[in-house]
Amino acid sequence: MILVFLSLILELVSGTELVTCTSMIKLQNLQRGVRLHSHGVKYGSGSGQQSVTGVPDGDDVNSYWTILSGSTKPTCARGDEIKCGGVIRLQHAQTGKNLHSHLFTAPITNHMQEVSAFGEEGKGDSGDDWQVVCSTDVWLQSSPVRLKHLATSKYLTVSGATFGHPIPGQYEITAHSSLSDGSLWKPTESIMFLSGSDDNSLHDEL
Repeated sequence: MILVFLSLILELVSGTELVTCTSMIKLQNLQRGVRLHSHGVKYGSGSGQQSVTGVPDGDDVNSYWTILSGSTKPTCARGDEIKCGGVIRLQHAQTGKNLHSHLFTAPITNHMQEVSAFGEEGKGDSGDDWQVVCSTDVWLQSSPVRLKHLATSKYLTVSGATFGHPIPGQYEITAHSSLSDGSLWKPTESIMFLSGSDDNSLHDEL
């Protein structure tokens, strides 16, 4: 047990730490510095589903997402590594809805695609599936990734536009075909579960 813990500390220091299944993470956009966020506020247009935004506040619990396997994939075990090219769902920790996209137009930036939170307690549809696009074999906390929406081949992106009332200053999150810096994401604050353990987790406040 002690050796496993020490090994994980060394991994953290060396920057080769794994992002794992069932872990809770906050994803920070590299271009804007905001974290992927959701809450009980619904879009006033488009799908009318629960809105997904970007916020700068690192302390907001509404920015935590749980990593699950894709909707048509076998359930991944706690602590399993996430392979680059693998398909995942991100379940919003506070509301139980999944990160989702579809062909609705984004609420502000009309040439982009709406991103919402959808489903109940992790049960949604194929619009919840995202492919992890990265340059290594597995997803590492130290390496930026893109999340490609499997059904529409668009990338999770911060458009740069911001909302007014009732969520003033929060950034619009969209899905877009462009491979810009706005589509690069990296885990920041996280609760990582370890492979082969039922109760151990590594808290990482980067």
